[in-house]
Parts: sequence; C-alpha cells; structure tokens
Amino acid sequence: MITVIGTGTGAAPSGDVLAGAELVVGGRRHLDAARLPEGAERVVLGPLAPALDTIGEYVAKDRPVVVLASGDPGFFGIVRVLAERFGPERLDVRPGVSSVAAAFARIGLPWDDAVVVSAHGRGLRTAVNVCRARAKTAVLTGPGAGPAELGAALAGWDRVLVVASGLGSADERVERVTPAEAAARDWGTAVNVVLCLEPARALGPVRTVAGPGEQPAGWALDEAEFAHRDSMITKFEVRALALARLGPRLGDLVWDVGAGSGSVAVECARLGAAAVAVEKAPDGVERVRANAAAHGVDVRVVHGAAPAALEELADDPDAVFVGGGGRELPTIVAACARRARRTVVVAMAALDRVPAAREALTSAGFSCDGVLSQSSRLAPLPGDVTRLAATNPVFLLWGVREPLDREGVAQ
Repeated sequence: MITVIGTGTGAAPSGDVLAGAELVVGGRRHLDAARLPEGAERVVLGPLAPALDTIGEYVAKDRPVVVLASGDPGFFGIVRVLAERFGPERLDVRPGVSSVAAAFARIGLPWDDAVVVSAHGRGLRTAVNVCRARAKTAVLTGPGAGPAELGAALAGWDRVLVVASGLGSADERVERVTPAEAAARDWGTAVNVVLCLEPARALGPVRTVAGPGEQPAGWALDEAEFAHRDSMITKFEVRALALARLGPRLGDLVWDVGAGSGSVAVECARLGAAAVAVEKAPDGVERVRANAAAHGVDVRVVHGAAPAALEELADDPDAVFVGGGGRELPTIVAACARRARRTVVVAMAALDRVPAAREALTSAGFSCDGVLSQSSRLAPLPGDVTRLAATNPVFLLWGVREPLDREGVAQ
C-alpha cells in the first residue's frame, strides 16, 4: 500500500503512521518536520515523474511507501496522480484539513456555497472569471497566479480578497485587502489560498447542495422579467438562440455590447459566466444594473459607446453578443471579432446590415452562419378566442473561431 498522509494546515504527522515506511516522499518542509523511520529512503518532491518512478520501484517489490502532502491530498492534490499511476485500490489516504477549509474557518464563514478553483500550474483566466461571476470563490494559487495577479484582474469589480499565508505555522497570516491593495504587493511564496468575496453576499443562503449553486430552472426569460424602455429588448425567442450560440458557462467571460436592458448579460451571468455590459445611454446603464440586482447576479456595466468603449476592457472575452450599433455595426462587429476567443453573435433588425457584419466576421477568421427568426405569439381576442401576433423579424448571425482551451490555446 501507499499511505498518503495529509498534514493538515502545517501539523507534522504522528510517528505511528510513519512506522515501517521504507520510502517517504514529500515536500522538504514536510520531511523536515516528520520523524522518519531509521533507514527509510527520503525523496523530496520536485518534478513528479522521478518521484513516481521511485515509488513504482518500491511498489513493485511490495515495500511500504508513505507520501506526505499538504492539507487534504484528495482535494486538488497528489491523490489523483497516484491513483492514475498505481490504482486507487493501492492507496490508504488519511486526509488533513484543507487550506480552503482552514481559510474560511479563520474568517468565520461557511464554505458549502463556495466555488473552489485551482490556478496552480493552470493559468489564471478561469479563476478570474469565476471570481467575477460568483460571490464566494477560493483560489488555489501558484507562481504567476497569486494575489497580486488576481487583484489586478479584478479591477472594477466589487470584491474583497482574503489572502491566507503559512496556515498552521508560526508565520500564519490572514489578511483582508482590496483588489488594488493585493495588486500592489509582493506576496512571496507562502500563500496557501486566496478567498474572493462579494461583501454583500459573502454569508450566502442556507444550502442543500454544496458547490457553485444550481443552474437556473429556465432561461430565455420573458421580457416582463426585465425593466426595459419601449420594448427595446432582445425578445426571448431570439435570446434563446443567442444563448445557445454564446454557450455561457462558469469560467467564461461574455460581453453584451449595446446592452440596452442587459437581458443577455443577465442571462449569461445566471448561467455562470462573468458578464460585462457595454451601454452608451445613461438610463440604459441604470436599467442594466437594476436588472442584474433583481436577478441576483453581478454584471459589470461600462458606460460608453462601442467600439471605443471596448478599449478599456483589458481581458478578451470568450463570447460576445452585439445587440445594437446602427451605422457603426460593421466596425463594432470587427472590433469584437478581433478580441473574441470563441464566438460572436449579432442580432440585426435591418437586413441590409447583414452582409457587412458577415464580412467582418469572416475577415477575422470566423466560420459564419445565421438565421432569420420570425415568430408569432398567442394573443387573446374578444370572445375568448386567440390569434397569432407576429413579432418583428430579427436576423441572427454568429461566427465561430477554431476551438481554444480554457487558457487560450488552440485545440
């Protein structure tokens, strides 16, 4: 058997679990803190491959192995690699307290409603977008993906960061900072985890299912679910198809350009994506904010006219919905196509704008398709009878780029 011992938040394992081990593998600080059996070989974890090869040699000879790890080794830890290489039936896992559980305990918050995302060796993009979309996120950090980088990426979002370093040690620190304060500091190498909280919703509701929350029961909500001006809102039939083509999901960033009421941005946020709404009308900006608040989601609203307003958005979106634009529409679509990582969806009432929008997408390397959406809704007539009332036809165009992985590499 390979005994995998989680050392909790820095506590050394007791001598009895190490007794009889002929090989002990772990980080240098774990090995230095442990009372190793006399004569046991010691391997300091660095690159995994050589350590796994050494473990394999001992396993082949039925010689006992102990692996020391931080916290709960089954939680974004070494258990996955060991199970893949040697099979779960060979593992005797004894978990400690994870850094995530310890960090939330230090600040007195439950974490059954938290989303946990690892940026260790994975890049920061997904973690940043989860932090933007969710009220309570724990980020496991790594080189180049620590509190400073996370804070810089969260500029403009109402968040508080809790940086937990050296958990369980004499040098333990748990600090609350703003994203700007986090971005301005050098945090060193002792950071265990960063909690990202939206202050107004940090406590969260009572939960039945742990994790990021249940998906909404429905989407393509009725127009009556949103505040809007003079029916200037993407109708639910069109919105349903637009959402299907945008494909918003947790870890994505979506722009809603020419947002109007922000119905598309709000729906994307309800489905888990980080959402940015760009709107030039001051009253439209307030409507987007009100609609986001009414649906319990966080949408960042940028007041300005595209394409110029897009220049202040540092991060490229996974998907973009363009719902306005007028004569500037081809220029706006072209600007969005230069930035979009996956898809751009354009809604147009004027058919004569379709060719230029299509050209903007294909020129940027997108494959392009579209449909004219025409629908008729049931409407009452006097005498308790019903007629079909036609809605205005809308042309929906979408461009799709070659698939990228979550960190932006072509698949």
